[in-house]
Amino acid sequence: MFLGKVIGNVWATKKYEAIRNFKLMIVQPINSENSSAGSPLIAVDTVGSGPGETILYITASEAVIPLPVDMAPVNASIVGIVDSINTE
Repeated sequence: MFLGKVIGNVWATKKYEAIRNFKLMIVQPINSENSSAGSPLIAVDTVGSGPGETILYITASEAVIPLPVDMAPVNASIVGIVDSINTE
C-alpha cells in the first residue's frame, strides 16, 4: 500500500464495463511527511474519496482485488481514506 493525495478526477464518457460505477481519480503519491513522492497516476476509487483527501492505494495485479469482478484493466485502486498520520 502507498500513500497518496487525490488532486483531481477524470471524466470518462465510456469505461470498461467492470469499472462503470466507479470514479477515476488523479492521485499524487506522497511520503509520510506529505511531500510529493513521484508522478501522478490514475486510480479507481473504491471508497468514495474526494479531491484534497489523503488516501491509501494499491497497484499492480492487486489493484483489481477490491473490485466486484475477477478481471479488469486496472493498475491502481484507492482502498482507504487516511484520517491522520503520526510520525516520531
